[in-house]
Amino acid sequence: MSDTRMPEAVYLCPRDGARAPSTTTAWCCPVCGGPWDLDTGAPRAVRPDALGGRVNSLWRYEEALPLAGPTVSLGEGRTPLVPLTDQVSAKLDFLMPTLSFKDRGAVMLAELARRLSPDRVVADSSGNAGTAVAAYCARAGLPCTVYVPEGTSPKKTEQIRAHGARLETVPGGREATARAARTAAGAPGTFYASHVFNPYFLHGTKTYVYEIWEDLGGTLPDAIAVPVGNGTLLLGAALATAELLVHGLIDRRPALIAVQAEAVSPLAAAFRAGAEELSGAPEQAAPTLAEGIAIPRPPRARQILAAVRESGGTFLTVTEEEIRAAQKDLAARGFFVETTGVACWAAVGGETERSVVVPLCGAGLKTGLAL
Repeated sequence: MSDTRMPEAVYLCPRDGARAPSTTTAWCCPVCGGPWDLDTGAPRAVRPDALGGRVNSLWRYEEALPLAGPTVSLGEGRTPLVPLTDQVSAKLDFLMPTLSFKDRGAVMLAELARRLSPDRVVADSSGNAGTAVAAYCARAGLPCTVYVPEGTSPKKTEQIRAHGARLETVPGGREATARAARTAAGAPGTFYASHVFNPYFLHGTKTYVYEIWEDLGGTLPDAIAVPVGNGTLLLGAALATAELLVHGLIDRRPALIAVQAEAVSPLAAAFRAGAEELSGAPEQAAPTLAEGIAIPRPPRARQILAAVRESGGTFLTVTEEEIRAAQKDLAARGFFVETTGVACWAAVGGETERSVVVPLCGAGLKTGLAL
């Protein structure tokens, strides 16, 4: 993987068709203000017989990625897939370099930023995405500022600072934090490493499914469950399953099971109401142990709802008590996972009819044991 040229991909707005070169630092569609998608042209197939001997990280799926020849990699990806029951297996993404699945997308953003050479990088996060962006910017030698809501786990903010990033704590919730970061992103010479608005992040998270496909011998389970706040892992999974299907590498798409905390479940409510997008969602999220998915107004809501429906999937919600019980149950099985990362196990751990993979997507040391 020696090709370090900038990609020929272009940003594309899924709402109004506006386009922009992927070398721009414009972080949203100039027409509607919405998130970008990425038009990579005709995607290339990942050939199973070509994977032997390749680098043991997510970069082994180079044909499917919009960037090549990375220099900021920390060896992310290729996390173990471990059976929990006869039907449910767990992918241990808490074993990533910064202890969460967000490394998959953050490495893409940092690699893109390195090639664009901005004066500064800014990001906003409830914790895990911020720690990942901070780490990969450190690796890339890029100055980084991370905006987080007040009340973010002290362990996560400590990790952000440890990587040398400047930390900005914003009064209010996740929406206020995003607004503060977007204001900063408007300054000249700034790259907004948004795990929500920048589609390169989604092309990183899609490697989660490519790894499952490889580890299962070129197949996928009946269903893939993912915790959903801003939907970056779910939309990455939808990208990957679509690509694998179009190349004839799978014969069916698995159902996507989207899991939300009952306390903050705007997408689940919209799905059950048959709505195509959110309406009337509150700005401030209610308190929940699943802080990583406590997103009242996800910008890609319309895409998330469509992806779940197109896959034949559904939304499930879990209570705070179910989250506590699931964290303790997984710990008793040897896996100490943060409270957001146990949501899928709480939702589908009792599945007996079909095969399901759940992500254990953040280490328990990031939040501690829920009391």
